[in-house]
Amino acid sequence: MTILRPQRGWAALRLRDLWLYRELVYFLTWRDVKVRYKQAFLGVTWAVIQPVVTMVIFTIIFGGIANMAEDGTPYALSSLAAILPWTLFANGLSKSSASLVGSANLLTKVYFPRLAIPLAAVVAGLVDFAVSFLILVGMMVYFGYLPTVRMTALPLLVLLAMLAALAVGLWLSALNVQYRDVQHMIPFLVTIWMYASPVVYSSAYILERLGSWGFLYSLNPMAGVIDGFRWVVLGGDLPVRTLAVSSIVVFGILVTGLFYFRRMERTFADMV
Repeated sequence: MTILRPQRGWAALRLRDLWLYRELVYFLTWRDVKVRYKQAFLGVTWAVIQPVVTMVIFTIIFGGIANMAEDGTPYALSSLAAILPWTLFANGLSKSSASLVGSANLLTKVYFPRLAIPLAAVVAGLVDFAVSFLILVGMMVYFGYLPTVRMTALPLLVLLAMLAALAVGLWLSALNVQYRDVQHMIPFLVTIWMYASPVVYSSAYILERLGSWGFLYSLNPMAGVIDGFRWVVLGGDLPVRTLAVSSIVVFGILVTGLFYFRRMERTFADMV
């Protein structure tokens, strides 16, 4: 006779299960993409409208009225280079945080690695990013910033943004199963996080005013990602320190998030 009992204490991560269920991750990702644009009149065009309209608003308000544009740098291009990775992160964070509750019917029927659900929600954002990135390339050519060898660093920066979204999303998705008011906190968190990140302004603008406290600003994982994107698009000095600190922070949040997610995983089916 075999008796099944839930694990106690901290469970092993068992990341190998994701590879064994890789087809499931693919279908969950494709499902999220189809649901996002199902019965949408403009379809994937929304992936272009959102960053472009945001860029125009930021350019008028912050680049024109507030005069936050840097010398010799087109504010429209600089802001779009920040908006794209931020949108990838923000959408991935929002979708992954609500993914477990939204997939309650799957959690209660069959076993599979639950990590596949928030992971698929983050990966699905690559479709929007790929479409909107074409607009960024077009603007680079228009303003005379032709793509260079720095573009080879772009996949690593995209991966870092996705890992940051997944890391925070693991914490929030597990908490959202237990405390449903977490989902009401997420839009507020994303808004505050955006203004705490160098989206509408450059990191140099803030670091000059923080002085010796500038190191704390690098603890924001999106600071390194956005600075890296601007370096790829506009050139200048590679933000080595900011990228290094942001990468370490993302790794720390991701590892702790994985362990917390696995610890809470056995309660998902009962509480969702």
